[in-house]
Amino acid sequence: MLELMKAINDYVVVDQIKEGPKKVGGLLLTDTTDSDNRYKKAKVISVGNLADIIKEGSMVMYDKHAGHDVTYEESIYRVIKLRDIVLVE
Repeated sequence: MLELMKAINDYVVVDQIKEGPKKVGGLLLTDTTDSDNRYKKAKVISVGNLADIIKEGSMVMYDKHAGHDVTYEESIYRVIKLRDIVLVE
């Protein structure tokens, strides 16, 4: 995990998972055709001190409209609030 970047309070830093195209009923869905999917999948990078129910390294699904992007060491991460996570794998 990233040692220098640490989330605080109820924030969670995630690395979005870029999923490849999917086939549904013989149709190929890309990022643009799969826009009805409200949730995105990500790997948890850092967890704030008030978000202790989520662990670093977990896979989560979160609302795609949640949070904002942050650039750290030439990589882009998403900072979201704990309440925007809907599922933990």
